[in-house]
Amino acid sequence: MDKIAFLGAGSTVFAKNVLGDCMLTGPLQEFEYALYDIDMQRLEESWQMLSNINRNSNGGRARIVKYMDRMEALRGARYVINAIQVGGYEPCTVTDFEIPKKYGLRQTIGDTVGIGGIFRALRTIPVMLDFVRDMEKVCPEALFLNYTNPMAILTMAMCRASFIQTVGICHSVQVCVPQLLYRLGLPQDHVKYKIAGINHMAWLLEITRNGEDYYPQIKQRAEEGPILKPYTREMLKDYPQLLYPEYDFTPDRHDDLVRFEIMKQFGCYVTESSEHNAEFMPYFIKKAHPELIEKYQIPLDEYPRRCRIQIEHWKQLKNSLVNDENLIHQRTHEYPSYILEALETGRPFTFAGNVMNEGLIDNLPKDCCVEVTCAAGQGGIQPCHVGSLPHQLAALNMSNIGLQQLTVDAALTGSREAIYQAAMLDPHTAAELTIDEIRSLVDELIEAHGSWLPEYH
Repeated sequence: MDKIAFLGAGSTVFAKNVLGDCMLTGPLQEFEYALYDIDMQRLEESWQMLSNINRNSNGGRARIVKYMDRMEALRGARYVINAIQVGGYEPCTVTDFEIPKKYGLRQTIGDTVGIGGIFRALRTIPVMLDFVRDMEKVCPEALFLNYTNPMAILTMAMCRASFIQTVGICHSVQVCVPQLLYRLGLPQDHVKYKIAGINHMAWLLEITRNGEDYYPQIKQRAEEGPILKPYTREMLKDYPQLLYPEYDFTPDRHDDLVRFEIMKQFGCYVTESSEHNAEFMPYFIKKAHPELIEKYQIPLDEYPRRCRIQIEHWKQLKNSLVNDENLIHQRTHEYPSYILEALETGRPFTFAGNVMNEGLIDNLPKDCCVEVTCAAGQGGIQPCHVGSLPHQLAALNMSNIGLQQLTVDAALTGSREAIYQAAMLDPHTAAELTIDEIRSLVDELIEAHGSWLPEYH
């Protein structure tokens, strides 16, 4: 059936970009767009907005349908896109940040690894398993594109628990090189590169300009300054997913310092932001060394700050976006419309995808989720073989992979012991807390999450 189901359609701005793009894409213009959300008001808002875009930018050719029944939204779908957030800012994100603070454990984003990433996964995996159980019944051949974090953990859980084809997609690889070269004031023309690793910790393994290795110049410029030109809205206009209203465009904000330190020490630039990687490693957020926060300009509690600003911003944006009968859309750089266009037409499109490591990165485990170049086209989606990562980069990835695997174990088996072990293996948590403190923290978080989590034995 010519149908795209969007789970979490109440994410109105994101639905506008992803589904608006699809409606502007030739072979997808007459599809049914099935919108599903548990929040009826937000679902209605997204339906109204997308209906306006369909009328004004697509000649009304698509069918925009809202569903409160998930099974019916999925029935017969060819493609399913997931963008849910279980537990929201309140109560769950607040819980993920405030309880660890009692133990002296500070976080920046808390959605990928660390104690925040573990608990976000534990409350999200059961919901996503319900999704795939429904899909197995009503659209077993559909492609499931996941945008929800923690990306690697959730994609791994889906692939371990179901035969539904699942691919995770994220922005970090897409914008890594433009960000890097812009911040260093280096030319971006005639540049080619290779990136691989795990989500939010993939590596810029190679980069050339005009066929010559660009890394020496990048590293020299970073060592000299770095220049760290501030992001501007002009620079980011081609990357609308980065134009968050809460982004601080203050000229003296140098928020890539952690990434440049990682490149200096380990040889390669990492795809995801400094605020993420500061909490993926044991070196940067240390209560015994508070001076590191200022040195590397690490934004503690950054994700809750973004949530609060986004909530306020939506109150201001809502009327202009939802009630604008003349609303139009221009295609963005979000991946889904290009992936689906390639699958429908056979014209190839390459993108960074999160998939199970089935013969892709030789020195990472086969049962982990990796982020590699994938080719979409007539034969479906084909991940590309990478080979082996440099040992130090594989080791850094492994420091996060064990946590990911054990979190999936916990979610699929109900094992509380696996949650303890995942937390104890997290580099940042282990560097700050004792074993007894970690176990106590896990117990307190399980109790605080209450009905958001299943029972763990």
